[in-house]
Amino acid sequence: MAIISEGESLQKSDISDNKKNSSREAVLPAENEFDMNFENNIRPKTLDEYIGQSQLKETLKISLEAAQKRNEPLDHLLFYGPPGLGKTTLAAVIANEMGSRIKTTAAPALERPRDLIGILMSLKPNEFLFIDEIHRLNKLAEEILYPAMEDFSIDRTIGKGHTAKTLRVPVPKFTLVGATTKAGSLSGPLRDRFGIVHRLEFYTKEELTFIVKRTAGILNAKITEDGAYTVASRSRATPRIANRMLKRIRDYAQVKADGIITSEVANSAMDLLKVDKFGLDITDREILKLLIEKYDGGPVGIETIAVALGEDVRTIEDVYEPYLLQAGFISRTPRGRKASPEAYRHLGYPVSSIQKGLF
Repeated sequence: MAIISEGESLQKSDISDNKKNSSREAVLPAENEFDMNFENNIRPKTLDEYIGQSQLKETLKISLEAAQKRNEPLDHLLFYGPPGLGKTTLAAVIANEMGSRIKTTAAPALERPRDLIGILMSLKPNEFLFIDEIHRLNKLAEEILYPAMEDFSIDRTIGKGHTAKTLRVPVPKFTLVGATTKAGSLSGPLRDRFGIVHRLEFYTKEELTFIVKRTAGILNAKITEDGAYTVASRSRATPRIANRMLKRIRDYAQVKADGIITSEVANSAMDLLKVDKFGLDITDREILKLLIEKYDGGPVGIETIAVALGEDVRTIEDVYEPYLLQAGFISRTPRGRKASPEAYRHLGYPVSSIQKGLF
């Protein structure tokens, strides 16, 4: 049970200040992502428009319909998986499907307990609160969430010493949506309070092709079927990367070609951007080269890789490693990371029989 000390007690003036400060410091300046003209409004608004994650969508549709029939808030949701797969977008889609509003924030922005308290007190009934990178939530803020998620209340104390007593301040019934790239970093008590937990999977090339064509239509970019497939095949199975690459290829097509994104134009643009046919960029290839050239394929500790490349450990773990693992270019062992025979072949290194046997 989270107890808020007198210094953190919810006096009326504090709550008023918190409502103002939380929207300025912790909550992104939008009540609902669909009200924003963000990135040319390429985010889908409904589950039917949301491409990919078919099994997840079917499960969510049942939960959404059941909650609407009971006229109750949707159970708290936790989405986890590599970055760029649509966790934030899916949270906004769910809120829209429920006919509600969503407030978004990131765990690192909730530095003080009063930041989270102000947000919780400012919510209206059945609204959604989205917390990105929820695994980075500090311990005190996490404990404040426990009664808020279970009983829709916040605990506070009045007085000191033997005269102190605990009161519960109600908060509106809401749905918390947490997103994380590291589900294993969440504490057990927090993870257990989410009623709906789903992992977002990498996208197939066919799914990404649909996404690329949809985004191209929104951006008024002309693209062929082969061009869309080429963009999808080099996008690391990730929609965010596909959309970002499409914008750069659109620029290239307008300047270097006739404005139409064909397979040839897409390939030329991505070659210029140093993105190879598997979607690996310069840093991906540097990681593989480091393992192969300096450490005979590994195993190598993640800290050693980070120092050698001048990158942050978290960046390698969250941004680069998931796709390299999924594509089969590296493996994780108790002793560190190893380059696979596929990595040797892709970069043009000979694969010995010893390396084949060790992987």
